[in-house]
This record gives sequence, structure tokens and C-alpha cells, in this order.
Amino acid sequence: MAITALHSAASGLSSLSTSLDVVANNLANVNTTGFKRSRVNFEDLMYQIKQQPGVENSNGDSRPAGLYVGMGTRVSNTQLDFTQGEPVPTDQPLDVLISGSGFFRVQIAQDFNSGVGFTRAGNFAINADGELVLGTADGPRLDPPISIPAGVDLNSVSISSTGEVAVIEPGEDSAQVIGNIELVNFVNPIGLQPIGGNIYVPTPASGPETQGTPGDTGFGTLMHRYLESSNVEPVTELVDLIKTQRAFELNSQTIQAADETLQVVSNLRRF
Repeated sequence: MAITALHSAASGLSSLSTSLDVVANNLANVNTTGFKRSRVNFEDLMYQIKQQPGVENSNGDSRPAGLYVGMGTRVSNTQLDFTQGEPVPTDQPLDVLISGSGFFRVQIAQDFNSGVGFTRAGNFAINADGELVLGTADGPRLDPPISIPAGVDLNSVSISSTGEVAVIEPGEDSAQVIGNIELVNFVNPIGLQPIGGNIYVPTPASGPETQGTPGDTGFGTLMHRYLESSNVEPVTELVDLIKTQRAFELNSQTIQAADETLQVVSNLRRF
């Protein structure tokens, strides 16, 4: 009946509203360093089984197909897309890009994952203590920590593809290694939970972290003075936005058609 159509269309409107929210967030972060777009996955709901396939009729023949009426759709999950963003040269002395797999490990609030988070953004800066921190509002420290000695010209800082951080201290002619940037990876990165601030935390779905050196098997290498741009493709998102709008309109028209059908039924007693 039309009641089923009403519920199915309503589920479509609710799911498409969530899809619109996700597309809007992707577009809002088109310039966010290291941002990874999300994709909405849908699944159909339960079905009313009106006729089973294979049932014999009066002539002894089997019914070739069944009769099922679906009850609508819902959002099953949002899936992170960890496709590599484009490398952007910045010429900033503390900017680092991960070319390949891996995440930087940073110290965050104890409320999340015992104070440890992970990021693809490499826009680092230094705090008042000379420690490397992520250049976001909260400024989480790189873990393990690396401190730039006082008086060092930041333009003398060099970061190798394998993570060695070297500086030329005042009065010295050669560079000295002061630390190593390590990377972390996960069996299932799409299982990570984004918490804002370009930070992810692990979940049971992502699996435990695996620590390694840039360039090792399964880990990317580092590119100094580069940043990874957002992997959001504006044209793709706009196409998804248009498709979502049109699907929303079609579901609203379905509700209107179901309402008109119910109105006809309710007016039958007048004839």
C-alpha cells in the first residue's frame, strides 16, 4: 500500500540528508592540509515477502521469481578515503609530507586514546620550548618529541626522506642529527575515528598501531618543505551534491504521490 511507499521515501530523505551533510563537510575542507574525504555507503532495509520463488502452482510448475517489496534504505557507514593528496611545495622549513602510507604520532588530550593521536598533516611549527608541534589550534606535540635547540636558524633545519632531523647550531659548520621522525600505520586505516584538528584515533576496527621508520616496508618516505593537500576533488563533490539533491527531490515526489493515493482511498466512501 501507499503507507509502505511513505515509509520508504521517508527513509530515503533521512539518508540523503546525512549524505548531504558529508558532502558539505568534504567541500568545507577542500583546503585543509592532509584532509581525507568521506564517502557515504547506503544499504537497503528489510523486505516484505509476498510470494516465495520456487513455490508450485496448481499446474505443478515452480514460480520462477518471488514477490518482494522493500522497506527503504539507510546509511550503513561513512568510509574514509585515504588516497594520497597532491604534494604542494611550501618552502617552509618545518613542513613535511608523507609520500605513501603512514601517519605522524602526536600527543593529544588524555580523553582520547590515552593521549595519543595520529595525523597526515605535516604543517609543523615550534612551541615556546622549541618542540615540534602540529600547526593547528591545539598544537599537539610530535611523539616521540623533537626539540630544536635555542638560537638555531630554522632555515638550517633539514629532514631526510627517512626521518632524520638535523640542524646547524650557532658556531658550527656541519649539521647535527637531533632526532628522528617515526611513522605509524594500521591494518585497516578506514577504521580510524576522526576527532577533529586533523587528528585520528584508533578503534577496534582499525587494529593496533604498527610503528616504523620512513622508507621501511609498508611505510612511506618523507618530503621536506612539502605538504599534502586535501584529497577532496571539488568537481566530484559537486556532482555528488547534484545527485543527492535530485534523489532528495524524487523521494519527496514519492511522498506526494503516496499522499495523493491515500487521499483517493479515503474519498472512496463519497462515491
